[in-house]
Amino acid sequence: MNQANALVAPAEARRQFRNGLVTPTSGWSDGYTQANLIAVTADYAEEFLEFCRLNPRACPVIDVIPAGKYESSLAAGSDIRTDIPAYRVWEDGVLSAEVPDATPLWREDMVGVLIGCSFTFEAALASAGIPLRHTEMGRNVPMYRTSVECAPAGRIHGPMVVSMRPMPAELVETAISVTAEVPKVHGAPIHVGSPEDLGITDIFRPDFGDPVDIRPGEVPVFWACGVTPQSAVMASRPAFAISHAPGHMFITDIPESSYRVPAGN
Repeated sequence: MNQANALVAPAEARRQFRNGLVTPTSGWSDGYTQANLIAVTADYAEEFLEFCRLNPRACPVIDVIPAGKYESSLAAGSDIRTDIPAYRVWEDGVLSAEVPDATPLWREDMVGVLIGCSFTFEAALASAGIPLRHTEMGRNVPMYRTSVECAPAGRIHGPMVVSMRPMPAELVETAISVTAEVPKVHGAPIHVGSPEDLGITDIFRPDFGDPVDIRPGEVPVFWACGVTPQSAVMASRPAFAISHAPGHMFITDIPESSYRVPAGN
């Protein structure tokens, strides 16, 4: 993990991304909440929000930015069109561009939805002695479309996406307990072990992000992932949408501790 990036304040991280830095945000601004973005036109917004409500493990909403607004309530002075390192542009469910600044493509009727991201709890995992292989290898976290269908909402449907972090088998229970306390950033893993149970045929060929090593004695651990709305865009094919590029997140000013719910509560 790049310790210098870990110590960068959220506002400074957003400034760097606004000025053109393109990088995955795992390991940035330790202790602060990161978020996925999905922005859709107003005629789809209600259905997307209902999709998120019905699938809270994959799509825990932490902010909604209404049409005509660009500043998140979670980050003073922010602009969701510029403050993410990379954006994806979707037309009729097909990826049409990846850009570092979404401003020229943003439509006035677009509603932005921020969804909690598992990068938020990675510092807590590392503090508990759990390896973060993607940061060790200088890569983006591996993410996979699964065979698990999300609950549909109107026109919106699609399979769940998961992120994967390998770890020694004896540390799995620790990872579960650490992440279960932060449901707003996906919470506990949804699956441990066999990727085939999720319909993943080759764990070394992720659909998003990069492959990572799985060492002897390690097992893959899977968390529901905020790239799921992009999977829903691909399946549902709305005319237009903008998202973050997988692994390239919006960093908020909200401490991770603000979303922590102690076990048993």
